[in-house]
Amino acid sequence: MRTNNVVTKIAAGEKPVGFTMRFPSATIVEMMGLVGFDFVMFDSEHGPFTTSDIEELARAADAAGLTPMARVPNIHNSTILRFLDRGIMGIMGPHINTKEQAQALADACRYVPDGHRSFGSGRGSHFGQNTFRTGYMKHFNENVVVIAQLEDVAVLDDLDGILSVEGIDFFTSGAQDIAQSLGLPGQGEHPKVLEFEKTVRDAVRAAGRQMAADVMVGFTLDDMIFEIGVTALEAAKNQAG
Repeated sequence: MRTNNVVTKIAAGEKPVGFTMRFPSATIVEMMGLVGFDFVMFDSEHGPFTTSDIEELARAADAAGLTPMARVPNIHNSTILRFLDRGIMGIMGPHINTKEQAQALADACRYVPDGHRSFGSGRGSHFGQNTFRTGYMKHFNENVVVIAQLEDVAVLDDLDGILSVEGIDFFTSGAQDIAQSLGLPGQGEHPKVLEFEKTVRDAVRAAGRQMAADVMVGFTLDDMIFEIGVTALEAAKNQAG
């Protein structure tokens, strides 16, 4: 059965390193696995991923030694289930503003007794093989990673409740959506946004919980490509004199 690199590395006192993709490319997933990354996060909230894309990308990630994770477009149980059944091992739920939403996210990601995930016979559950079923469900509950994204000022109204949900493993923010909720569109580095993020981080840690950035390191593929492109262009200009 598949293990989660994020869970394994954190348990060993190490920080797993991963990257976020906003477009489907099994080739890039395979290449990044060869480089040595631990996980990939498919941004399905903003990226053009189909269900078939997710299954093929998860398969490519498994083959390359990467743990496939995804930011889902919403936290509806049926949406999350389709990702998990494709083989996704970690779920980031966006716009978590209440305890009820956090609990719904957590419950959708794990089987009974830790949640309410439905059992399907997709590749994520080894196609429902009888010899694996019971052990698989327990194993998956221990290996899935659930991240709640706190990215709206409304979070402060129920932050203690959100942080009390045990099925959420880690928390993260979203500067640009926070900025919008503060009436500061496009200003993700505004002091008010930074202050809000600090307030949330401090509350998370005071509650004995962890931010995702406390335990893992992440890069965005878009930024990496732009950086490589700028460097290559500058080098070409220098060579051209």
